[in-house]
Amino acid sequence: MSAIESKELQYLPPRPPFTHLIIIEPLGLLYGSSGRFLSPENLVGRSGSSFPPSTATLSGLFAASKDQAADIRDLMLAGPFWGNVDEINSNEQNFYVPTPKNYLVKDGKIVDKLSWKMEKKEWLNQADERPSDKYESNTWLAIKNWNQPKKIKKNPWKFLAHLHPRLEIEERHVIRNHEQQGSLFLENSVQMKPGTCLVYLSNTKLDPGWYRFGGEGHMVDVRCEPICSTLDNFLNQPVENAFALITPAVWGSNRLSRRVPICLQSAKSQDEEIDEGIVWQLEALFTERPIPFRYRLGGKGETKLLSRGRYAVPVGSVYVLKEAINKSWQHWDDNWFPKEGPSLKRWGCGLALPLQAYN
Repeated sequence: MSAIESKELQYLPPRPPFTHLIIIEPLGLLYGSSGRFLSPENLVGRSGSSFPPSTATLSGLFAASKDQAADIRDLMLAGPFWGNVDEINSNEQNFYVPTPKNYLVKDGKIVDKLSWKMEKKEWLNQADERPSDKYESNTWLAIKNWNQPKKIKKNPWKFLAHLHPRLEIEERHVIRNHEQQGSLFLENSVQMKPGTCLVYLSNTKLDPGWYRFGGEGHMVDVRCEPICSTLDNFLNQPVENAFALITPAVWGSNRLSRRVPICLQSAKSQDEEIDEGIVWQLEALFTERPIPFRYRLGGKGETKLLSRGRYAVPVGSVYVLKEAINKSWQHWDDNWFPKEGPSLKRWGCGLALPLQAYN
């Protein structure tokens, strides 16, 4: 990217808020990342598996759309989430987002909740005690019940490992030089429950139709629905001083990942950055270990580029700030987000919803 392009990106006007739901129904199986520790000796390993596909994967559908007139320079997406097809079709547009990590879940119910106790500087339950039991993780909460959480859902999908043989070019026989090429290929497929779909937020309309989506190019049916007024009003609530992440958050510079955003000023060189200080004054943070974050930048011809490898604050992390942010995530400053070409706000980085119990 040239210095002129970088300067133009720095002064782009604020991105428009979310206007549509992107609803993706699989036509069969989908693809799930096989994980970081896959090897010939461990063909079914799924450590670090990644599903549902990220918003960076979804952005490829806009390039494949028949609607060439769509202006995607201000594209902003958020997700992934999931929902029941019948509920998405209703006026409420209910779908499921990650459960805040301070909600303690067991047997599909919230059995306790942790709160930040300023006088003791600890996260304690309603009885002012530290929880000692084991609780469920990777659960989902209906967005319509965000302020009054009730039943919790688990992932509506399961992984299916398929081993495909590599065949000789001119005969149906497993290749003989398997020492160099390997004779098997593992596809880590994902099967979603009937009647469920993936859901993403978008500020740009996407042409409906059938698309190849994610790794291995599995077919999906894509619909695009305008966001109803109830959901629009909810997403536009100011987060104030306490909120939970429903998408991974990448903060910091191009070289260092942080737990809170910082203000960056471009220097003479593209790779140089001047740290102008931390944006938020953090009172408390309830989180887990960071997760790897990387996506394809694309490129012309056969050469395809990857983004810088970063670490993201995981979904469900709860922030408590000393000073309130009196605006919704959709109106946060683009300068709070790292840039590598476009701002990471384009991918819905750190989408947050307020926690009413603190406000």
